[in-house]
Amino acid sequence: MSLETTFSLELPHIVFGQGSSSETGTHLARLGVTRALLVCDPFVVSSGVAARMQDELRAAGIESGVFDRIAGEPTEASIAEAIEAATAGGWDGFVGVGGGSALDTAKLCALFATHGGGVYDYLNKPVGEGRQVPGPLLPLVALPTTSGTGSEVTTVAIVDVGVKSGISHRYLRPRIAIVDPLLTVSCPPGVTASVGLDALLHALEGYTTLTYDRRPKLPPAERPPYQGAHPLADLLCAEAIGLVGANLRRAVADGSDVDARSDMALAATIAGVGFGSAGVHVPHALSYPIASLKHAWSAPGYGGSAFVPHGLAVAVTAPASFRFIADAAPERCREAARLIDGGDDLAESFLQLMRDVGAPTTISEVGYGEDDIPAIVEGALKQQRLLVNAPKDVDAAALEAILRDSL
Repeated sequence: MSLETTFSLELPHIVFGQGSSSETGTHLARLGVTRALLVCDPFVVSSGVAARMQDELRAAGIESGVFDRIAGEPTEASIAEAIEAATAGGWDGFVGVGGGSALDTAKLCALFATHGGGVYDYLNKPVGEGRQVPGPLLPLVALPTTSGTGSEVTTVAIVDVGVKSGISHRYLRPRIAIVDPLLTVSCPPGVTASVGLDALLHALEGYTTLTYDRRPKLPPAERPPYQGAHPLADLLCAEAIGLVGANLRRAVADGSDVDARSDMALAATIAGVGFGSAGVHVPHALSYPIASLKHAWSAPGYGGSAFVPHGLAVAVTAPASFRFIADAAPERCREAARLIDGGDDLAESFLQLMRDVGAPTTISEVGYGEDDIPAIVEGALKQQRLLVNAPKDVDAAALEAILRDSL
């Protein structure tokens, strides 16, 4: 078997800076959009941000409508409702405004308004049919209001269909990401902590994933979006790790700290570009069943809704996951710890940051016990597109050991 000798990095168009959201109409007009649907979460509407953006689009000569019925985590039902709104309105462009759920929903609106079909057509196997997206989508501009998912620059949209799974294709990447740190200032401390840990894990997993040159060589047309760690992704992931290590505690402690908010916004976006090329592995694979199987715990800052937010679902198994991979990527794990806080043990450095920002540190704290381990393992094993990125083989026994270490 010959090994890969080539990697690629697709750089999205990023507009970054305080107040940059006011440029949305200009950028949409440049893309030729005349009728845009704003896909946003309810807070974007209640805070007045949606109305302000509609005024700015109107000034640019663009008609607009608003869809704000976004679930806390996209579900089959919520996506179906969004697709109906996207396909019935004759829109020729979309604007996603909000957290990862809103941006992922906006991606799927653009997908199905362009090509039709259903969610299961494109969901990754074995959950769905894993079809390739047949061509480019109607223009989508994405504006994050949290600093975590990096969805504004990634090729993935996540949906919970009983188990969380993803649609992943380069055509899903928004045409333009407009990252305005001022949109994140009102993000509550609990949400800031959760999404910030997600951003950090994107960077950490991207940095410690199996390197591109240890993978089988494929024809260029078959090269997956997640290609493995490579020098360009390493630069972005390493910078993001340092930014989160220096700024997440500050952003959680004082949401009005605009400098910390700006650095976190930058970290989330460049981590999105980095892991979007390199991939993520064990913590993200485990996070999908952890977020899907039980909805009994309410996270601080999420309005009392009973569910495990994505960032926390990833974080609660991360220390054990890093202990598991430490012998396969020792130098990278040590360097990642140094970038977080000057330490030399990645699991301990990450665990201390979790404690400092008030995040749960075990799966028990979010409602899971020993009896739940087999179901979590079963769900995680369906995430082979992620598990193959780990720097060492991951089977059911390894996942069970990681979960027991996370109780």
